[in-house]
Amino acid sequence: MGYVPQMNWKTKVGDVVGVEMEERARSCLLRSRATLEQDIKASYLMDHMISDGVLTGVEEERVLSKPTRREQAAALLEVLLWKDNRAYISFYNALIRESYGDLASLLHNDLPQLSPEGEKSYSNGISPTVQAILSEGGVPQRPVVFVNRPALLNKVREKLYKLQNAVGWVTVFGMAGSGKSVLAAESVKDHTLIKECFPDGIHWLSVGQCERADLLVRLQSLCFRLEQSQVSEAPLRPPSSLEEAKERLRFLMLRRFPRALLILDDVWDSYTLRAFDIQCRVLLTTRNRSLTDSVSGQRFSVPVESGLDEEKALEILALYVNGKLHNLPEQARSIVKECKGSPLVVSLIGALLREFPERWGYYLRQLQKKQFQRIRKSSSYDYEALDQAMDASLQVLKEEHRELYKDLSVLEKDVKVPAKVLSVLWGKELEDVEDVLQEFVNKSLLFRDCNQRPYLYYLHDLQLDFLTEQNRSQLAELHSKVIRQYQQAYSKGLPTSVDVECLYWYRFLPHHMARAGLSKDLYSLMFSLDWVKNKAQIMGSAHLINDYVEYGAILDQENSEVRLQFQEFLSLNGHQLEQRPFPDVVQLALSQPHSSEVYKQALLQAKERANRGQLYLDWVNKSNQESLSRLVLHPHQNSVYYACFSRDGSKIASCGASKTLRVFKSTSGEKLQEILAHDDEVLCCAFSPDDRHIATCSSDRKVKVWNVEKGTLLRVFEDEHEEQINHCQFTNTNRRVLLATCSNDKITNTKLWNLNKPTSQNTMFGHMEPVNHCCFSPDDTYLATSSNDGTLKLFEVQSANEWKSIDINSFFPDNDDETGVMVKCSTWSADGTRIFCAAKNTVFMFDVETQDMLLEIRTSRLSTVQYCQACPNSQLLALALSHYTVELWDFEANKRMAECSGHLSWVPCVQFSPKGSLLLSSSDDQTIRLWETERVHTSSAVALKRDFDVVFNQDDITVVAADSKNRLQVRSGLTGSLEFESVKQKSRIRCMCICRQAPAVALGTEDGTVQVLEVPSGNILATLLGHTKTVHHCLFTEDGQTLITSSEDTTVRVWRWRTGECLVLKGHKEPVRKFHLVGFSSSSPALLSWSFDGTAKVWELSSGKKLQDLECHHGAVLSADISLDGQVFSTASADKTAKVWSCTSWEMVFLLKGHKACVRSCRFSWDGKRLATGDDNGEIRLWNMLNGSLLKICSRESKDSMDSFHGGWVTDLHFSPDNKVLVSTGGYIKWWSVERGEALQTFYTTGANLKRIHVSPDFKSFVTIDNIGILYILKQVEGGQL
Repeated sequence: MGYVPQMNWKTKVGDVVGVEMEERARSCLLRSRATLEQDIKASYLMDHMISDGVLTGVEEERVLSKPTRREQAAALLEVLLWKDNRAYISFYNALIRESYGDLASLLHNDLPQLSPEGEKSYSNGISPTVQAILSEGGVPQRPVVFVNRPALLNKVREKLYKLQNAVGWVTVFGMAGSGKSVLAAESVKDHTLIKECFPDGIHWLSVGQCERADLLVRLQSLCFRLEQSQVSEAPLRPPSSLEEAKERLRFLMLRRFPRALLILDDVWDSYTLRAFDIQCRVLLTTRNRSLTDSVSGQRFSVPVESGLDEEKALEILALYVNGKLHNLPEQARSIVKECKGSPLVVSLIGALLREFPERWGYYLRQLQKKQFQRIRKSSSYDYEALDQAMDASLQVLKEEHRELYKDLSVLEKDVKVPAKVLSVLWGKELEDVEDVLQEFVNKSLLFRDCNQRPYLYYLHDLQLDFLTEQNRSQLAELHSKVIRQYQQAYSKGLPTSVDVECLYWYRFLPHHMARAGLSKDLYSLMFSLDWVKNKAQIMGSAHLINDYVEYGAILDQENSEVRLQFQEFLSLNGHQLEQRPFPDVVQLALSQPHSSEVYKQALLQAKERANRGQLYLDWVNKSNQESLSRLVLHPHQNSVYYACFSRDGSKIASCGASKTLRVFKSTSGEKLQEILAHDDEVLCCAFSPDDRHIATCSSDRKVKVWNVEKGTLLRVFEDEHEEQINHCQFTNTNRRVLLATCSNDKITNTKLWNLNKPTSQNTMFGHMEPVNHCCFSPDDTYLATSSNDGTLKLFEVQSANEWKSIDINSFFPDNDDETGVMVKCSTWSADGTRIFCAAKNTVFMFDVETQDMLLEIRTSRLSTVQYCQACPNSQLLALALSHYTVELWDFEANKRMAECSGHLSWVPCVQFSPKGSLLLSSSDDQTIRLWETERVHTSSAVALKRDFDVVFNQDDITVVAADSKNRLQVRSGLTGSLEFESVKQKSRIRCMCICRQAPAVALGTEDGTVQVLEVPSGNILATLLGHTKTVHHCLFTEDGQTLITSSEDTTVRVWRWRTGECLVLKGHKEPVRKFHLVGFSSSSPALLSWSFDGTAKVWELSSGKKLQDLECHHGAVLSADISLDGQVFSTASADKTAKVWSCTSWEMVFLLKGHKACVRSCRFSWDGKRLATGDDNGEIRLWNMLNGSLLKICSRESKDSMDSFHGGWVTDLHFSPDNKVLVSTGGYIKWWSVERGEALQTFYTTGANLKRIHVSPDFKSFVTIDNIGILYILKQVEGGQL
């Protein structure tokens, strides 16, 4: 389609004869009616037509009253057929404006003639009068192939209007081939502009690179042209010098053409420009924006962006080959993308294709290979080939600066760098570097992003490609120079600031080492825990993971095991490394296996820091842990974007960046099919309801359907989606098999296909931005779509009409992301009454009928939910997260049930098997992992319960705990090796304790039974019956002769366990969860018990007599502690308070207020001067026991992903013997400075929800068990000789 003037014509729609529409125009509408009805959206077009005054509001309402989009289109055309020529042209212009260029081309040849008032002889919208003025002034004709750039054109004209009443300069500047000359010529093709601002004419002079003599010739030519246009008695001789020529031109412009515009095209230097500094009006084009700094007068400038948008560039190519936009081959978009829409490159290639229309692939390859000399001259451009045009810009630089510019060959595409980086590279002062960069920018050799401080600099892709090709043989040495200069600048250690320069080095230092071939330097860098720590803190773990993947082949030549160790460390701890405050990487690394290089480096650093008084913990029994993955597959040699189960669960299909589709058995991973499916990345695959077919969709904008058994291609849909297709899914049932697809298209982005038809059956209209995901409701009545426009929409499958729309944007009122809220995906509950969708770090659940939000699951603030799926037969919801893990949530209870770790990179997809027993996750680490849903849901590799007891005996440790099979285990030593395992108990074990004086353990069960077992024989020494409900706590006295138990039945029992004698302590009205043995100085040993009934009671142990009965709190008493001297005891309650009581007067001494949640734990310091309390918000408070005042509040930095200061409830507290350190448990373990209230160390357990921690007397050993049953024996790292 040729250039078509739109509504910026000087003759507008109103200038068209207002009579009945010409017959040829009406015939054209009738011929094109079916095509127009199928594709247009009437509401968009009518806005423009109403603005033009050719359509009324009543007519618009009548059109919009039609129920479907197609019926609305038909109604609009019916209205149009009864209107005049103005309506035809308005409709045509509306098609152009709404990017229906292919449809507008159907109407182009039958456009009605313009009225006499509009000048019938206009050619391409330019009147004969204007054409004559421009021809006389030497302004070039419009190129044969031309597309309008209205925004830029308006900017230039706006500046030219500023010259209406005063002389001055308008500079149009940009890099080679950006379209400056065409823009300058086009800007003056405006009758009003010429009449009001430049009535004395427009005069064009092509300047270019010229010597003094050439400049004189150009000035002589211009003077001669101006003199010829004036009546003169005799011709003047040509000026003989530049000075004379300048004066002659000044005279002509001031006396004879005072209101003329002089256009100087392609000016290269200020010397040339000063020859035209004659107090006139000048428009100039140049690559050097600073040229006008050397001349007088007011100055204005218009930057020309380096590239056309994709549609404009494609339009040029279509015009060159006399084709239609939608008929261009696939390579057309690739060519535009490769050159970033450079007008010069697009025009050069377009002209070449006109001669050789079959060479699309050839010229694309030349661009990709940087073979610019093959892309040679077309039309009237000054240079024979593209590489000459690029090189011409460099030749004007000084030799020194050309060398500096060559160094920019090492930059990456689309990467902006600060001047500080180049200061390191060039070894120059920052100010000197900025001066050089300014020169490059002025000459359009470099671009500057002024929207950030400090300024950032970058090259256009063509400039970088040219430099890369020109210096290909020197690239390794240039990258080596980067490394040498960096090592010299940072010889004392890694950069530690967080400015943009530091970011560059952390992001690209491995890249430069790899490109330079400096493999030893790369090993040294990336196998360093210091590098990992610094880069993770500044950039997060994802960049690090990518480095190990990208440079894996190089690193594996040194040591593949070490590379995998670092990679695994990052993948398992990625979510921790995103937390703020940033965790101690050395402490995280101490949790790696003892054989890992990561652990070895961490231990060395921990010992060194321990010498300086820092606290580190070594997980000494960690070698017992195993992965929870059932099966790990490596189906592709690149990222796995999507994987899904067949409908019968026997097969899995996967696809990804390798462009292949693979089908394998879900039980073993045995390959069944491998198909090279597409020409680009395969983004999704889906089994048909009968598992006979599988659909794939791709970045190549094609949908394909395959026979699963034979691996043969059955159908290709390739003409309707114009952008990459993100997702595809078949209906769930065989009643009416349809395939849904969604894409990055702006409007026609969601389609339904019948496999028996060559074209789509329906298009869902509603989203104006890319649609990321689509899925059918369980009964196939509705299709849910998730879009970058921030909405979740539900469409009726039968009618393709929008049924409901939920604005997800509204749930992020504080969103400051320029891209808005992208809804990633959606999933239906099994019954179809609820729908989930993922956006940012959150998953929402909505009631489908009412659209009410029922649930909000918010993950870590620095994580993103990549995908979610609801289990087909349970209340589980699987979330794939950007920190390389999969989480399982119970959406009925709003509770996270499990976290599946193991992937080494992003997880873009999770899928449940049809029966829900398996869960698969696919990853950019090239693997697919299968997890047993019930296993990760309820248990782990080391399945111990969190109720346990520990005995510390010098360097030996004994742990007794129940396991998931309800057996009692006894583990000993620092490795936690299994010493004893009982038979399975009939009733669930709820508590246990170790006898210090005899080789025996006691256990209490859910049915109220208490047993004493001999260890290691397992013989039953005693069975104690009496409790009627769950036994919650048991404890041997110091002499081992007495066993005390408390129960859900509200009683405490004191047993002479060898004989079975028993004292029953009755008085509590609700369950007694725990008690303490105490030895008051004034009486015999006693027992303090507390209960959910809000009371605490003191009992005489020998007689069972109740000594005190205290009404302590209005809520349940959750914890109590007694000071070491026995003078006071504390209680902590669900009423959000803690209290301190006298053991002599039994009166309350202090009421401790301030907690905002249940106070769940309390502990006195060994010297009795402080009390620590912890609540369900994760907050810990330290109180002064002299006056009850608050000393410190711990854990006040920020809440974590569990909406807590401690990953959950603070369940246990212990002071060190010197009262300087406090250890606490919650979602993880923390150690605190008592004096400062600041965290000294954090140990992140694999699971969470720790109940208690046992601490050795010397405060150097710690034992706990997490909620997935993993035992942790932690030893404080001692300083060592290094």
